Amino acid sequence: MLKFKKITALTLAAILTASSLVACGKKTEDTKDKKQEEISLMIPEWGQPSQEMLDEFKKETGISVKVLPTAWDDIKKKISVASAGNNAVADVIEVDWSWVGEFQSAGWLEKLDIDEDTIKDIPSLSSYKVGDSYYAVPYANGLRLAYMNKEMMKKAGVGEVAKDWTSLEKTFDKMMETKTVKHPFLFPLAAEEKTTTSFITLAYTRNGILFNKDNTLNRESLLDTFTFLENALKKGYIDPASPSTSGMDTFTGINKANGAFLIGPLFILSSSQDERKSEVIGQVEAIQMPGKDSLAKKDTTFSEAIGVCSYSKNKEAARKFVKWFSSSKAQLELNKAVNNMPTRTSVLEKMIADGSLKNADIMIEESKITSNPFPNGIPKYYAQLSSEIFNTVNELGQKKLTAQEATDKLINNVNKLIEDNK
Repeated sequence: MLKFKKITALTLAAILTASSLVACGKKTEDTKDKKQEEISLMIPEWGQPSQEMLDEFKKETGISVKVLPTAWDDIKKKISVASAGNNAVADVIEVDWSWVGEFQSAGWLEKLDIDEDTIKDIPSLSSYKVGDSYYAVPYANGLRLAYMNKEMMKKAGVGEVAKDWTSLEKTFDKMMETKTVKHPFLFPLAAEEKTTTSFITLAYTRNGILFNKDNTLNRESLLDTFTFLENALKKGYIDPASPSTSGMDTFTGINKANGAFLIGPLFILSSSQDERKSEVIGQVEAIQMPGKDSLAKKDTTFSEAIGVCSYSKNKEAARKFVKWFSSSKAQLELNKAVNNMPTRTSVLEKMIADGSLKNADIMIEESKITSNPFPNGIPKYYAQLSSEIFNTVNELGQKKLTAQEATDKLINNVNKLIEDNK
C-alpha cells in the first residue's frame, strides 16, 4: 500500500511537472504569437492614421500597430541605415513615388498582390510598378492640376477657358495687354525638386511622352518643352525672378494674385479657398489640363505610398495592414483624421457626391488619365536624374542656355546616367 502511494505520488508529481512544462510552453508560444501580431509603421505625421482607425484594424484582424511618426526627410536615411544591417526599420514603411526604383533595386521592398479592382480604382499605382510587380500602394494623392484665376480672366475680357496651350497663350496676352497681371504664368524654375516635377508634368501633359521605352529622354518632347519655356520667359508670361524663387513660393503665388495660371499640387484646391492662406477667395478654380493642341490626354501624380519592408519578420500581418490602409473605408477615415486626399477614384467620387469635397469634379476627370511618365518605373538613379533636370531648367531660366543647348546637355547627361547604372 505504501509502495502504491509512493508510485502514485511520483506519478502525480510527474504529471504536474509535465503540465507545468506544457503550460510554460504554451505561454511562450502565446507570447511569441502575440509578438508576431504586432507590427510597426514608419510614416510622416501628416499620413498617420488616428488611434480610432488603428483600434478598428485591431478589432478586424487582431493585429496591433505601433506607429513611428518620422519626418519625411529622415525616413529614407533611416530605412537605408537599417537595411544595411539586414534589419527592418519598421514592418510597413513610407515609400515616396521617387524612391520606389531605388528601394526595389536594393531589395528593400516586398512584392504585393494587388487585385484588378484596386488597380483600376487607384490610377497612381502605376508609379509603384517595377516590371510586372507592384511594391507599394499610394495613400496620399499627388495629382497635378491646372488652376486658373477666373476673376482675372473676366477682367481681361476672356470668356472661355483655354483647352490647349495655343489658346492659353492668347489668354496670357490679353491679361498682359489689359495689365490685369504682370506675369500670368506661375512656373517653378529654381534648382530644386519642385522644378523637376513641374517640368515632367508640363512635358508629359503637352506631348504625352517624356521618357522613351529605353529610359532615354524623348528629344522631340524635351525640345518642345524647353522651347515653350524659353518663349514664355521672352514674352514675360513667367516672372524673370522665378529662377531664384522657391518652388513653394511659386505654387502659393496664385493665392496671392502673383499670377493667373498654375500647374500645381492638389493642396491648392483647398488652400486657395482658405481665408488664412489666400487673397483670392472664390477666384481660383481647377480647370482641365491643357495639352499641346487639345485637352491633355495624360496627367501625372507624385504620390506617397506604403510598402512592406523585405526585412520584416511580420510580413503577412504587414501585408494585411497595407491592404486595409488602402481600402475605401480607411481612405475616407484618413481624410477625416488628417485631411489626406484619397487616391481611390471611387472615394473621391463619393466625397463629391456627399458634399464633403467641393470644386473637385476636375480632379476626378484628371485622375482618370493619370499614368506614369516613366515607362519602366521610377529608375533607381532618380535623385541624380532630378538634379540634372532642375539644374538644366534653372540655367535656361537664367538665360545661360538656349532651348537647344538645354536639350542637348540634358540628353547627354541622362544618357551617361543610364550607362553608369547598367
